[in-house]
Amino acid sequence: MEEKFSLKDHLFNEPKVARLAKDLSRVYPAFREKAFLGEVVSAFPVLELKQRIAHIRTCLHTHLPQTYQEAVKVLLNALPEPLDESRSDNDFGDFIYAPFSDFVAHYGCTRQELGFSLAALREITKRFSAEDAIRYFINAFPQETFATLLTWTQDPNYHVRRLCSEGSRPMLPWSKKLSWPPEAALPILDRLFADPTRYVTRSVANHLNDLTKHMPDVVLHRLNTWAKTGKQDPAEMAFMQKHALRTLVKTGHPAALALLGFGDHHDISVMKVNYDASVQMGNALSFGFEVMVNTPKTISIDYVMHFQNKQGNLVRKTIYKLRTAHLMANQPLIVEKKHLLRRNMATRPLFPGTHKVEIQVNGAVLAHFFFELLP
Repeated sequence: MEEKFSLKDHLFNEPKVARLAKDLSRVYPAFREKAFLGEVVSAFPVLELKQRIAHIRTCLHTHLPQTYQEAVKVLLNALPEPLDESRSDNDFGDFIYAPFSDFVAHYGCTRQELGFSLAALREITKRFSAEDAIRYFINAFPQETFATLLTWTQDPNYHVRRLCSEGSRPMLPWSKKLSWPPEAALPILDRLFADPTRYVTRSVANHLNDLTKHMPDVVLHRLNTWAKTGKQDPAEMAFMQKHALRTLVKTGHPAALALLGFGDHHDISVMKVNYDASVQMGNALSFGFEVMVNTPKTISIDYVMHFQNKQGNLVRKTIYKLRTAHLMANQPLIVEKKHLLRRNMATRPLFPGTHKVEIQVNGAVLAHFFFELLP
């Protein structure tokens, strides 16, 4: 039987900790390399991913100088060279350095150490994103931290610029919740939307997508205003608009659909829906249909899965993207899909019983069907 992939073991394991310990010992000869390695790795079997970060941070606190600034100087001296600045995307860094920024957040988020700690995060984020750590400072010292982030939007290193947007996202996954109003970060986005690096503009778009949950009109206004400035390449602006409005498009927001060039849902027909009436748990649901328009129109097609809970009620739904297309009048588009239904592949487990699928075009549900998920 094939061994299941473990993200926590891939990101945090004995060889990586050993390398980290060696680098620390190189710059701080008093560092007890073997003791640190044993202390860290011995606890791994019972720790999840984020717990491992916190555990390494605690072990660092034990083995480094007890003076905060002296300890952080050791961490900074042990860092590798900054990530390759010739790249423009998909360069998140090595998770083994996450405990470094966590160390700064937990032991240096004080008024006395504020300037030193923020400067340390600026260096660490060039090796691994300090997006989680910066949120401690936003909550504790919002005015000073936002002023620093605003300055960093002009930093020559794109990892630092990305931190300004990513670290201030309202709904950053796996991260500390911000207590400051989300609109406080808008001046940061106003500076970063024209960034030449996709790694940064994707973060800006993700930030805006977070904001659409609470202030869609503000997001739409920002995107329209930015496009009119002409400061961003039109193709990159189109990417940002599409990525930022993906949730609004799924929910059928008229202004979002219009901005992206989609028409309304009128004069669209979904026909010849075919599907599996029942599916065994672990297999894929197969379904298909045809879409036709009476007048030429650009369309966005999604499907909505309504999942049953343990009690047999349809209480959870997830919207999945299918495709976009430009259709000419009376020329049907054939769409086919297979959706895998493994018991534990979703965030929440799947349960046998009646499930519902809706076909959604330009935000409107135009057809639906039910199927039985068998044990």
